[in-house]
Amino acid sequence: MSEFFIELFSEEIPAGLQRNSRNTLLENFQNLFEEKKISFKKSSSFSTPNRLIILFEGLSKEITRKAEEIKGPNVNAPEKAVEGFLRSNQIDKKDLFIKKIEKGEFYFFKKPSNKTNTIDLLKEYTPLILDKLQWKKSMIWGNYNLSWARPLKSILAVFGNKSLDFKFHHLISSNATFTDKEFEDKKKIFKTFKSYKDFFNQSGIIIDHVLRKDFIIKEIEKISSKNNFIVESNNKLLDEVTDIVEQPNIIVCKFDQKFLNIPKEILIVTMQYHQKYFPTFDKKGKITNEFLVVANNHDEKGYIKLGNERVVEARLSDAQFFWEKNKSQNLVKQVSKLKSMNYFKGLGSYFDKIQRMRKLGGMISDELLISKDQVELSASICKVDLISDIVGEFPELQGIMGGHFAGVQGFDKEIALAISEHYQPTGLDSKTPKKPFSIALALTDKIDTLVGFFGVNQKPTSSKDPYALRRSALGVIKLSIDNNKEFKIKDLISYSTSLHRDQGFELSNDLSQKELSEFLMDRLKYYMKEKKIRTDITEASINSYGIDHMNKIYKKALTLNNLINEEIGEDVMVSYKRASSILESELKNSDLEISNTTDPGIFKNDYEKNLLKKINELRKYFTNINKDENYLESLTNLAGAKKVIFDFFDNVKVNDEDKSIKKNRLELLQMLCRTFDNYINFSNIETK
Repeated sequence: MSEFFIELFSEEIPAGLQRNSRNTLLENFQNLFEEKKISFKKSSSFSTPNRLIILFEGLSKEITRKAEEIKGPNVNAPEKAVEGFLRSNQIDKKDLFIKKIEKGEFYFFKKPSNKTNTIDLLKEYTPLILDKLQWKKSMIWGNYNLSWARPLKSILAVFGNKSLDFKFHHLISSNATFTDKEFEDKKKIFKTFKSYKDFFNQSGIIIDHVLRKDFIIKEIEKISSKNNFIVESNNKLLDEVTDIVEQPNIIVCKFDQKFLNIPKEILIVTMQYHQKYFPTFDKKGKITNEFLVVANNHDEKGYIKLGNERVVEARLSDAQFFWEKNKSQNLVKQVSKLKSMNYFKGLGSYFDKIQRMRKLGGMISDELLISKDQVELSASICKVDLISDIVGEFPELQGIMGGHFAGVQGFDKEIALAISEHYQPTGLDSKTPKKPFSIALALTDKIDTLVGFFGVNQKPTSSKDPYALRRSALGVIKLSIDNNKEFKIKDLISYSTSLHRDQGFELSNDLSQKELSEFLMDRLKYYMKEKKIRTDITEASINSYGIDHMNKIYKKALTLNNLINEEIGEDVMVSYKRASSILESELKNSDLEISNTTDPGIFKNDYEKNLLKKINELRKYFTNINKDENYLESLTNLAGAKKVIFDFFDNVKVNDEDKSIKKNRLELLQMLCRTFDNYINFSNIETK
């Protein structure tokens, strides 16, 4: 057993490209070894800004293939088929023999056993695997034709403590690499991954990105505790800074307290998104003027600290200037400026969009029983911040800054909040607006967007979704589910379509309303899958209700999913399936036509009477429940029918010789199944 590791040393590779490439490279080597039947004990991938590393431990030194008989064409097959078999296996006709098997006589040849050295296979396939690596962004430099994320400088490759030599474009691999990324004149030979890792560890370089991330987290926690402030968890930022440093060193920096007077979102965006800093908060959750920098070196003379403080000071000075300038500019008076701001070809300007949103928002306000005038006002000014300098500088703050402007200018608090939240929710785990005006405005914006883009045939295709319509659809779903509300989505889509046409826009896609409804239901399926709801339960729930009942679809499926393997769920399913399977079996090959009622007058025993009584109790329950159905209670009631149902089956012969009695009993079972279907269509659900 041997160790194989390879290091690809290049100029600094961006964080996002690192993560993808190290995973893809590892997977490609794993696939090779699986295909070639090469066993290994453990595989890993690592990266620093300059180094991509793949490691395999306990790799077989050689592959032994046993002799085997390879089956060819039938002896009566055309000559061309035989010739093709000979060519593909690189053999002559004299190597063939005929063997009789169950299906007839066939040509065979005996493939002898052979041994292949793993090192020879690695020399042949490693350049091919490296060449296959696809980068989202790559470059070609000098006179070379190698396409790589950043200029590739050297390849270190070691197998079994020895150099694995191969040519890759203009580079020749070896067992040595550059030890200093700044001065590429020092090289060192390595025979094992342990010696390689230990050497860099002694230099303060953490090769393993997972260990590097853990180190950063612990250092941040230590510094936070010492300085009595809080750093909010931000895994995306942590992953990014982990991949842009190799010698992490956490430095506490400060900016002038005067900047604390501007909205905290500006400070956070400046630090997190633009500078990759960690903002800090006091125990009450208020932002402080201290921030953490993950530097790539020690800072004995304080130059790194000073440089970062100067950078953030300059950024915040610009932000403060724009904030002071924009906050006093009247939102209502600026609405007309949106006429010159194009929204999308075929859908008009942002001014056209907010006019549609005003009317659509009015319809939604009726459903939520809130002030129509207030919703229309919030829709009118919700996009004005797009023309502000500060959103031009910080695009991530659109909507949020509009809310701040509205607050400063004396608009109602709920209107200001609605404007700041109207782009939300933006993902599976993002915050969902909870206040009625916020819900109305967020839903209005998303429905208008979806209707417009589907109307001009700009719907997502496969993995491409340039206008984030999947995110908008998911937002519609979460607004319903997270607020436990049902909206007349079909009517909203229809009304929004007419609003576009009233403005003179030709929505060329005549099927847009149908396609959008299907798209929303498909996104609901995706959402339910992400919430770990079984596919069959999802399908059963969706087949039971339409697009105007997305909250009900989700909640009913979720409740059943959580109970399906518990006593309640098992009792419901076994009761339904016992009845439905008999009903289906008897009706499949029968000419009986059964009605939706049963005749108690020809019942022969109390078991029939008791079952009808239980069915009527359940039907009464489902008839009397209102919009606030307790789904657990519904399932509990259905489960409670198990004893009566089983008593019926254990004591009553459904397939009675008297056809009228048989028909009556089948009608009773049909009533039972349809009563259960008041919850969802249980026939679609699989049982063990």
